[in-house]
Amino acid sequence: MFISPTQERKRPVERLATALSAAGEPTRLRILALLAQGEMAVGELAQALAQSQPRVSRHLRLMTEAGLIERLPEGAWVFYRLSDAPVERGLVTAALSGADPEDGLLRRDAGRLADIRAARDAAAEAYFADNAADWDRVRALHLPDADIDAAMLAAAGEGPFDLMVDVGVGAGRMIEVFADRVGRAEGFDTSRQMLAAARAKLAALPAAKAAVRFGDAYDPPAPVESADLVTIHHVLHFLQDPARAVAQAAKLLRPGGRLLIADFAPHQLEFLRRAHAHRRLGFADSEIAAWCDAAGAPVISCATLAPRAPSGEALTVKVWAAERPGGGLGLGAKSLAEAAA
Repeated sequence: MFISPTQERKRPVERLATALSAAGEPTRLRILALLAQGEMAVGELAQALAQSQPRVSRHLRLMTEAGLIERLPEGAWVFYRLSDAPVERGLVTAALSGADPEDGLLRRDAGRLADIRAARDAAAEAYFADNAADWDRVRALHLPDADIDAAMLAAAGEGPFDLMVDVGVGAGRMIEVFADRVGRAEGFDTSRQMLAAARAKLAALPAAKAAVRFGDAYDPPAPVESADLVTIHHVLHFLQDPARAVAQAAKLLRPGGRLLIADFAPHQLEFLRRAHAHRRLGFADSEIAAWCDAAGAPVISCATLAPRAPSGEALTVKVWAAERPGGGLGLGAKSLAEAAA
């Protein structure tokens, strides 16, 4: 839970008064309305509001000091998101519930935000389309795949797993890795070029063993509580709202089911945003743990994989394992294909 140091020293009534004062300005309310849709970078907020970045930054600084929002510096970018502190979050919820969604300013802000996200999605889609055929080669530039595969297998446990769901299946690598531990593996992705590459790679597996289809990490094409194992393999750093993707993935877990997340530790390689469509430059353990806790699947282990030959562009990879409490996993989990029928 985030509470700014300034706010933490105050009594609850003083905190509320400070937060009320900080929120009581039209531009700041517009910012809160935008952040209610997910974390955003300063430049994106400035674009959505059609205001200068310095002006927006002043509003953001004031609301950060008041505990309404959280500041997340990352390389040359700074992201902001709503605070999860109960007093401040409750105030924001109450304030926005009274806002008219048809208000002209809010509608224009939402429209510009949609355009910003559409442009980013289009750029990412173009990147995946250009690199789908050589995806393994591209990944090998900065990832020790064999080490990650071994860490993922170790974090999952021996299994066997009745149903595995791979979020953002890419070229199908995770399904290949887990093929001998799962009864059925099903993956989804928003890139049709990647799906074509995955189908080609998985063609050697029996048709009943693996399947891939079009689907969104924010709205998975799978029933809740259907999977024994869910994997998110180097997907989160591409996403606009990784916390939401984690929450949706956790919903797919049956009691006792396990969620595996592989991604980068925090780093400073800004060129990955430009050249490889990365939105986030890695994730801290505390960030992943908070998302998993909120999703009802606490992190139970974390492996750190340092590069074998460190260099200026070498990246450390983390593998987090989270588990939904409960047990008694059985057979017969409903598949994506069955759910779609």
